[in-house]
Amino acid sequence: MVVYSNQEPEIFHGSRLQLNATIGTVNTIFLISSGYFMARSAHYFKNGQNIRTLFFLRLTMFGGLLFLILKSIEYCTKIETGLTIGHNTFFTFYWMLTLFHVIHVIVGLVILISLYFGLRKKEPLVNLEDFEASAAFWHMCDLIWLLLFPVIYLLF
Repeated sequence: MVVYSNQEPEIFHGSRLQLNATIGTVNTIFLISSGYFMARSAHYFKNGQNIRTLFFLRLTMFGGLLFLILKSIEYCTKIETGLTIGHNTFFTFYWMLTLFHVIHVIVGLVILISLYFGLRKKEPLVNLEDFEASAAFWHMCDLIWLLLFPVIYLLF
């Protein structure tokens, strides 16, 4: 993306200005918060506090859901204004990178939902390794966004 931005600086700068940095910032807050909640959930899981584990796991999933809702609203406005994947090089990168991330968030939510229902059973079906792997995947989604957000919304 950086190479192309050097080749087409006007297109990249003008295209970035068509993004809503406020939406990107709010989505960043949603994901950072959900990452914090996931860390709290993991802490309580390790300490055998199932009720608190489930509470923070619900907050984690809620943050991911809010991210997806806001990203969907952003996508709809981009499509309505004709800023689709083929609009220009910048928007090709925008769509490919953000959709790649959205897919990971959806997969992460599926993992967290299965984790949640596994924990709700009288005899939990979740062990520490499964929980930690799920938490690591969710934190990877946070990390990807923390790399994408400044590159897409702020740098060009």
